[in-house]
Amino acid sequence: MVSALLPLVLEGVEMRRGGRRILGPLSLTLEGQGVTILMGPNGSGKTSLLRAMHGLERINAGRIRWKADLDTARARQAFVFQTPILMRRTVIECIGYPLRLLGTRRAAMRERAAAIAAEVGLGEALDKRASVLSGGERQKLALARALIRAPEVLFLDEPCANLDGRATRDIEAILLRARAGGTRIVMSTHDIGQARRLGDEVVFLHHGRVIEAAGRRAFFESPRSAEVKSYLNGELLP
Repeated sequence: MVSALLPLVLEGVEMRRGGRRILGPLSLTLEGQGVTILMGPNGSGKTSLLRAMHGLERINAGRIRWKADLDTARARQAFVFQTPILMRRTVIECIGYPLRLLGTRRAAMRERAAAIAAEVGLGEALDKRASVLSGGERQKLALARALIRAPEVLFLDEPCANLDGRATRDIEAILLRARAGGTRIVMSTHDIGQARRLGDEVVFLHHGRVIEAAGRRAFFESPRSAEVKSYLNGELLP
């Protein structure tokens, strides 16, 4: 699928909060298809970078440019937070909410929401209140809500944090299906095994800067930087 949004080009991006630089300066280009994994120790800037790319955070210097105009880019991307944001509604209403915002008729919304709920394993929970779902189910709901508009680009901030092995496998299966369907995925994770399973390329950050960016095989089998070598060996980075 030829994307209307990509490439996404970041040039000299910097972000400061409270007088402290938390991101950058960094330059990065996202293009093509597949899954880009953001890795790095706590505080390395992964979440800030995701939020900046999606437009949730204001940058203080540099440029972030989509191939398409900004309104089109905003309409064709989605973001899933580490801790899902739930509404006081049923599962089917939560999943279908983005379509309701577009003015989709209620019957059509419910039909599409039910279909995608079944795809993510929530087909038997349509009339449950979202608040009673387990952690894994909540993340599935968040993914279904993000995917219902078939975004070209999907950003995820550690979507499997604090989930058990079974829930993690389910989430990964959903992401792989989305990737196969043409959705470009950019996600952060601390899980090296998950990065190996899902990633087509890996971007490693430390102290808010891109230290290394490479294809999955090169990143794990022949890292170039001392920081990545230490990280993969389980060492703490200064």
